[in-house]
Amino acid sequence: MRTYIALLHSIVLGEGRRVVMSDLKEVAEGLGYERPRTLVATGNLLFEAPVKPLVEIETELERAFEKAFGRHVDIILRFAEDWVRLADGNPFLPESEKDPSNVHVRVMRSPLEIEVQGKLVGYCSRGERVAIVGGDLWIDFAGRASGSKLLGALTTRRLGIGTLRNWNTVRGLRRMAGG
Repeated sequence: MRTYIALLHSIVLGEGRRVVMSDLKEVAEGLGYERPRTLVATGNLLFEAPVKPLVEIETELERAFEKAFGRHVDIILRFAEDWVRLADGNPFLPESEKDPSNVHVRVMRSPLEIEVQGKLVGYCSRGERVAIVGGDLWIDFAGRASGSKLLGALTTRRLGIGTLRNWNTVRGLRRMAGG
């Protein structure tokens, strides 16, 4: 058995409908995953399951989610120990500690090439900084992310399947993963 962390790209099912975390845990239990637990109500799930390739469990979860909620949602999976390494690789740690809501990581299903970093720099108009570490995209928004032009460039169409998490969430999942 291994501990996995699953990140849902979105938990919004439609106008006024969101996935309740207890329902998400039930989906995991229905797949035979053990000890499902969540962190905050934004689609972060930890569980234990037999060792399988990540893509197999991502597919199982996505299918089960769609069956349960009637909507496809991309789910990105990591082994718990890989999540600890992701958190340890934060290139903007001083900024993260000052204001954890300003630093995010876009966790990618498929690793980004380093060239993507240069392409995103042109969207950094308010002092934002980007760094690709281990194939994931770290962003220091240098303020509120919602006011950044960079946010509009972080699409699945442009970068591939991924999902953003702020530093508070990264730290919280790291604690839950035992790191």
